[in-house]
Amino acid sequence: MNQSSHGPSGYASASVHVKPPIANPPATGPVDRFIRRFGAFSHAALIVLLYAVIAVAFGLALAPALWFLDQCWSLLVDVNPWLKWTAFGISCGLAFFIAGFSLLIVMPIFNFILPTRVKPFNGSYYTYAALPWYIHNGLFYAVRYTFLPFVTLTPFGDWFLRAMGMQLGRRAFLNTEFISDPCMLRIGEDAVIGGSVHLFAHFAGGGHLIIAPTVVGARATIGEKATLMGDVQVGEGATVLPHSVLLPGSRVGPGETWGGVPAVPIAPEQWQRIKDSIRRAPGNPS
Repeated sequence: MNQSSHGPSGYASASVHVKPPIANPPATGPVDRFIRRFGAFSHAALIVLLYAVIAVAFGLALAPALWFLDQCWSLLVDVNPWLKWTAFGISCGLAFFIAGFSLLIVMPIFNFILPTRVKPFNGSYYTYAALPWYIHNGLFYAVRYTFLPFVTLTPFGDWFLRAMGMQLGRRAFLNTEFISDPCMLRIGEDAVIGGSVHLFAHFAGGGHLIIAPTVVGARATIGEKATLMGDVQVGEGATVLPHSVLLPGSRVGPGETWGGVPAVPIAPEQWQRIKDSIRRAPGNPS
């Protein structure tokens, strides 16, 4: 665990270690060598293939919804036009949720069948080892940007995240869909993840990609719109204040409070002064 000491301002001086880039791992075979040599072409080809896979997944999820609409139309074809179109409109609304819940089942199946076993990685974007990460996130985003917002904070959303590989503890409260790399995220029991928190397990730059697990311990609280990047660990019972950013390598100790951009530990006496000043602010009840 990183060591910290309290400075004269009351904030703790944090030791946040970011792993330096390392040399790209050696190529593992002819496919890997091709990807490294023709990175742009390989990227474009993978996008096209991923779009095709997602189109098939969407089609399978839509099938029961379209069957439902066909049955409804057969029942309504001879009904009074006002009643027919009203009933069919409601049927379309129901069909949307049928397709959405079907997608929550179809996409984890694709994630299981395809090569999406993501492992910690440090190397170039354009390597064979990065493919599982790319495919896994592509499948997850197809749900994140369509139906996941409708089931966040429900048992259906929790089930989907677990089915995609997230380790989600019992009674964990997860109020965000701004998630990447779910199979590399571990959320402990009774942890609270506030609204619009960004959770992901990677960081990158200059063509270099690092994938490392992000862990939130039991009973920890992550404030609204905070950001947890890859290779971050939050200890049990710790608190990360709203809008804070935990950079890669951050280690929040058990029971600690961190805040800011970038986030640093806040000394208990400074945190108490902050809370007291909020209580004394004009308009707040005494």
